[in-house]
Amino acid sequence: MFRKNIRLRLHVLSLSTLLLIGGLSQVKADEIDDFLLEKMRTANIPGLQLAVVKDNKLIKKASYGLSNLQDQVTVKNHTPFPIYSMTKAFTGVAIMQLAAENKLSVNDPLSKHLDDLPKAWQPLTIRQVLSHTSGLPKILNGHWVDLIANGQPEPAWQEVLSLPMRSETNTRFEYNQTGYILLGKIIDKLSGQPFANYIQQNQLAKLDMPITLAAGFVHTESIVPNQARPYFAGNQGKFQTVQITYDPFFRTAAGMSATATELANYAIALQQQKLLDKEHLKELWTPTRLNNGKTAGFSNLENGYALGWQTIGREQHPAVSASGGDATSMVIYPEDNLTIIVLTNKLGSLPIFFIDEIAGFYYPEMKAENGWGLSKDLFALFQGMKTQGFNQAIALADKMKVNAQFDVQEVNLLGYRYVAKNELAKALEIFKLNVHLFPDNANAYDSLAETYAALGNKPEAIAHYEKVLEFLPNNQHALKQLARLKQ
Repeated sequence: MFRKNIRLRLHVLSLSTLLLIGGLSQVKADEIDDFLLEKMRTANIPGLQLAVVKDNKLIKKASYGLSNLQDQVTVKNHTPFPIYSMTKAFTGVAIMQLAAENKLSVNDPLSKHLDDLPKAWQPLTIRQVLSHTSGLPKILNGHWVDLIANGQPEPAWQEVLSLPMRSETNTRFEYNQTGYILLGKIIDKLSGQPFANYIQQNQLAKLDMPITLAAGFVHTESIVPNQARPYFAGNQGKFQTVQITYDPFFRTAAGMSATATELANYAIALQQQKLLDKEHLKELWTPTRLNNGKTAGFSNLENGYALGWQTIGREQHPAVSASGGDATSMVIYPEDNLTIIVLTNKLGSLPIFFIDEIAGFYYPEMKAENGWGLSKDLFALFQGMKTQGFNQAIALADKMKVNAQFDVQEVNLLGYRYVAKNELAKALEIFKLNVHLFPDNANAYDSLAETYAALGNKPEAIAHYEKVLEFLPNNQHALKQLARLKQ
């Protein structure tokens, strides 16, 4: 039955009817395989590689889809994927290894280790550079990874040295590659060898990472055997091959290639303190706090940035992550002794946003269907709805109203979780709750009207689309739906 289901799914994939599971024959087919195949279908991801570590043991590895669309090559467990800015995590470890050797402190000013820096750069600390809170000017021109000064390394470096700071140091998080070039210079100087050699000798060669070691830092500009080709979806979703070249001085920021299995070995080594002792590992994964005392990062999920690693700060199942190219992510849940690595060959596939869902197969409370990801008050309300019935949503919310805070968009998204599962009766109760909580919000009425229409209740659908028009008289969606319903 499983194989039949797979074949049926493959016929509807736009990228290829040959989306075979390269490594699945080696692992037991399970719910995670089904989940990832569906995710690949909906997100149109050509190829994907997975590794799961629990209690420092690799408990699952699998490969799915195509590593090379041109030649219809399937992903294998030994297929290396470009990992883009995940390279920064290795750079962070290298800096902490030098700190463990007492060659530097992450609180050292840059001027302690580098000469001839602009005056404004001299007091910046290694920590601020690692965590993108330095305020340094940018050496990229904003298009992919193209350097300023017509893309030439030395002119680009001279130009960025002359540019003003972008912000006051440690007042905001702003992703910045300039600082990682400085880190490369520090590693070169203090280790007495090029940083790439230092990482290869002091990290990769010490672990079971032969494919990552052999791939080096050449990314896609040189031949890496069996490497997955990177793609992005261009016009009308058609795939285009990506060719990115990283200048050698830029490769502390990006450039490595690896397999999910070898990255799993890396995560195990970190947690077993084979590369860093407990004290330095803790510092590696501690997010930098801004002057206002808060942390900041890429999103509400990755809400902090540490030393080359992103942090996912929350009460339950906190985590650290390393991601790159919006295509690859490694998430370590230290308190749960769990690590999940997902590598894809589509830029923009954003596995960081569905790795928690994979973790939910091991910790059911992390599944979206169990309320994972909801704010504290909505989670409490959701739990009451599950036990007492969704038709009690308004009554339960009224009991909480005095001390609870709800967000109209978050409640709306919860409703659409049930729309996606075709559980429209539950979705309807949630959208009715949203209108009750936010009686002046047009979008809340629109979602409720849409659900009534889907359930075949035309009078209620018409009534609520007319409420939308009370707030937004020219809302074209509501006007069109009303015209259709009144025919």
